[in-house]
Amino acid sequence: MMAQTNLSKTNLSKTKLSNIYLDNNATTKPTAEVIAAVVDAMERVWPNPSSIHRAGQEAKHAVEIARGQVAQLLGVKSREVTFTGSGTEAIGIAIRGTLGVCAKGKPKKNVIITSAIEHSAIGSLCQQLEAGGLARVVRLPVGLSGRVDVTGLESMIKEHACEGGHEVAMVSMQWVNNETGVIQPVHRVGEVCDRHNVVFHCDATQWVGKMPTDLSADDSPKIDLLNASPHKFHGPKGVGILWARRGVRLVSVTPGSQELGRRGGTEPVPAALGAGVACEQAKAWVEDAKLIERARVLRDALEAGILAACPGSVVNTAVDHDSRIWSTTNIGFPRLQAEALLLGLSERGVCVSAGSACASGSLDPSPVLLAMGVEESVAHGSVRLSVSRETTMGEVEEAIEVIRGVVAQLSRAMPG
Repeated sequence: MMAQTNLSKTNLSKTKLSNIYLDNNATTKPTAEVIAAVVDAMERVWPNPSSIHRAGQEAKHAVEIARGQVAQLLGVKSREVTFTGSGTEAIGIAIRGTLGVCAKGKPKKNVIITSAIEHSAIGSLCQQLEAGGLARVVRLPVGLSGRVDVTGLESMIKEHACEGGHEVAMVSMQWVNNETGVIQPVHRVGEVCDRHNVVFHCDATQWVGKMPTDLSADDSPKIDLLNASPHKFHGPKGVGILWARRGVRLVSVTPGSQELGRRGGTEPVPAALGAGVACEQAKAWVEDAKLIERARVLRDALEAGILAACPGSVVNTAVDHDSRIWSTTNIGFPRLQAEALLLGLSERGVCVSAGSACASGSLDPSPVLLAMGVEESVAHGSVRLSVSRETTMGEVEEAIEVIRGVVAQLSRAMPG
């Protein structure tokens, strides 16, 4: 390990530093228009939207305009959209709120069906609920493809319905995996849940704002609850989105009169207005198929270039390019350490990550990759690279050369 992280300061001093950001699944740079909207809100519409005076109502009106912009991106009605403090909070409201409703019924519904490759916002919450005796958690299997196997979902729902007293309350699953970019079978999950009257919560953090989304369309997945994060598509941090289909009930996790009683607390006006602008810009972008294809070409060039430049490197999924979102690739460098790779690249001005940014402080291999069955020697040396709609081909080509150099240097330092 020490040999891998001992990157020569002499070599660094002779190396031209890049400035390339390839960690866009973690967060994206806000656009100039988003920043302007946030600043304007802080300077002009800073009063409390719940106040009945004119200044407060002007702030409330601004928030409602932003809510409408979010609704248009999702293809839903404004009244169905709730602003939260983050995507993680939106997930908490969806899961805890659904359990709160189900706990009042008889028989008690407290089973959550999910998978082992969910973001920690779902995975850790499910563990916490299970440890506290508030829920029973069942996890669907996943293979090297990186796609959750839902063939047994229907029988799983039926099985728990026959146990007496412990029925399925909800299914909670990602639309796109945040580490591999694999698109999950949300259409199939929605069909099964709809047939059995089970709530389907979809974590759409890596989908919304990157791909066309129209939740009211006939060919849309049958989703009941959905969360998104504007900072994943060039919006501000400090605000999340929760959509609840009309008729879906939630027990308030943070009681209050705001957000139709779904989420108490003063609305984050500057962040909400920035989110509205980000949604408007994202809608225009995702509706242009040529722009999406251009981004996919960039990801494919990055991936192919790294594989060619670094013999032995592998892509950590068995699915084809069309089964992954355009933004993401996850590449393993056997026998190397992700920590050393990240440090070496960072020192040369290239930003990537080792799996979820929320777990980047851990030196352990990604639980997602291990759950998929990726060999531990590969998982230990795996990094996630993610482009944005602002990434350029020049940045991709430069990043490949930097990665080639860092991998070669670390490989030479390996014993034997």
